[in-house]
Amino acid sequence: MGSNLKSACDGVLQSVVTGKDRVPGVVAMITDRSANIYEGVAGERMLGSGQPMTADTVFAIFSTTKAITGTAILQCVEEGKLDLDAPAKSYVPEIGKLEVLEGFDAGGKPKLRTPKRDITTRMLMLHTAGLGYDFFNASYFRLAQEQGQPSVVTCSKASLMTPLLFDPGDKWEYGSNLDWCGQIVESIRGKRLGEVMKERIFAPLGMEDIVFSLTPSMRSRLAVIHQRGADGSLTPLPDMQLPPDPEVHMGGHGLYASIGEYMKFIRMWLNDGAGPNGRVLKQETVAAAVRNGLREGQTVVMLPGVIATLSNNAEFFPGLKKSWCYTFMLNDEDAPTGRPAGSLGWAGLANTFYWIDRKNGFGGYWATQILPFGDPTSFVGYMNFETAAYQSGEVRVAA
Repeated sequence: MGSNLKSACDGVLQSVVTGKDRVPGVVAMITDRSANIYEGVAGERMLGSGQPMTADTVFAIFSTTKAITGTAILQCVEEGKLDLDAPAKSYVPEIGKLEVLEGFDAGGKPKLRTPKRDITTRMLMLHTAGLGYDFFNASYFRLAQEQGQPSVVTCSKASLMTPLLFDPGDKWEYGSNLDWCGQIVESIRGKRLGEVMKERIFAPLGMEDIVFSLTPSMRSRLAVIHQRGADGSLTPLPDMQLPPDPEVHMGGHGLYASIGEYMKFIRMWLNDGAGPNGRVLKQETVAAAVRNGLREGQTVVMLPGVIATLSNNAEFFPGLKKSWCYTFMLNDEDAPTGRPAGSLGWAGLANTFYWIDRKNGFGGYWATQILPFGDPTSFVGYMNFETAAYQSGEVRVAA
């Protein structure tokens, strides 16, 4: 680890755990194609607990689960077990029951109709199937408030049965698509999603500290989610956890992990699908997966914070064109941090963020546990962390 990279990144981490609008604690790592080149920790697992953050602290990684589920889908495609353009209901019949929401009648009852076309797994991978989230979509929030639609954090089958916000394939909207992808994987493999991931992704990559149901060891190292108040204060929420024995292994948000384990997954994408204990994806699969899959008129847009306690209005690199692949956000233009066009990245609800720069052969992950999403201190800290990586002079940047 170079001294410039270490001092620059350490400085960013220290800056976010001090001051009025501090974060409780943070773990951040950077890897090249072969190993981590930076590992940093600062602050506490729970504010005021005296328990310091450590490199093996466990986080609810929320939507950074999605790319792992997407990888499991791509493996099914490679083996000829899944046609991305076949109706998804041929693998999971329940998804064929979803109807399009066209508003609410005078009595507040949802107005539903049959969709014009079937949902495909490709649409699910690209977030163009018509599904959303209640914390980003006012219609879903209304369904939750008035119709008792369960939240996806219940990890229940009922939470998946949301109406569609538009006809499948019409546009891009971020939502519960990868939860359905997890169900498709289970249907094809005849096993729970966590078992499939363990056998086919985690074992080849040497990933162990990553699960849908916390082990006693992982629970003892768990970082607590905090709620950021309007005044900037932080309230620990030790009871805010996903169900310990979830009915559904939610492919969109259900994993817990220590950050060093996720770095092994990032390295697989840097190494064209190869892991230390075997190949996870074929090189040609990776090359195809990292290209924009959206059609003309389908664009990645700002995520509106509909439930203020869960999310702020959030967007990466406002003003820059962004697209979506299988299953990451792509920045289509060079980003101000130094991230080149064509890089991969995404985030998790409790303010975890990562990027994968395949051009230059490195990537990073920034983990905090704060709600709402888009926390200014954590998000700006992450942007500064990524910038420090590129400006340190110790990461070789391709011309």
